[in-house]
Amino acid sequence: SILLDDNSTFTGEKTALPNANSVRGFDVIDTIKTQVEAACSGVVSCADILAIVARDSVVQLGGPTWTVLLGRRDSTTASLSAANNNIPSPASNLSALISSFTAHGLSTKDLVALSGGHTIGQARCTTFRARIYNESNIDTSFATSVKSSCPSAGGDNTLSPLDLATPTTFDNKYYTDLGNRKGLLHSDQQLFSGGSTNSQVTTYSANQNTFFTDFAAAMVKMGNISPLTGTSGQ
Repeated sequence: SILLDDNSTFTGEKTALPNANSVRGFDVIDTIKTQVEAACSGVVSCADILAIVARDSVVQLGGPTWTVLLGRRDSTTASLSAANNNIPSPASNLSALISSFTAHGLSTKDLVALSGGHTIGQARCTTFRARIYNESNIDTSFATSVKSSCPSAGGDNTLSPLDLATPTTFDNKYYTDLGNRKGLLHSDQQLFSGGSTNSQVTTYSANQNTFFTDFAAAMVKMGNISPLTGTSGQ
């Protein structure tokens, strides 16, 4: 649904608060789809392409692989309100994160494993400003270093890597960061803040293979959330 532009019948999800000025790369999917259609018309959906690209990107950056179940069909509509209400906020506390994942059939274990996707990628200053300027559960030197690119006012779209140590490698350093109070987002650090998920973060920090195994399983599980199949969608 996120690939769909606004039209006369619905407002799409690209302008939803969690997505606006943030999600990018739509042109990459368009290019892939064009080439796939030229080679094999009317068979592979954009939804399947997204699922495959997610796996292949992780592999390219040094992470695990998994078997992507195929046969998804594409949505013909999108929902601005669903995107605004269902994507967890970077300001979420642990209980809100657990509730959000549980509502979609994902366990607390899945939550912690999937959050490890933040071992790559970047976040906008506006999503972590409150954390680096106001919170106490943060490494002081880390906060100071991030403040240099995220002023207390302005610069909302300035980017910082979610994993400062190895921002372009898919590894378990995200969990090491959390253990050192260097989670960039409030929602990240909530996974290691004295709560029920501390032990799982510690496990992943010590054992990358365990993280890789759990992440791959959780990605398959997430990919099975209400896909359009059969005669649904396009």
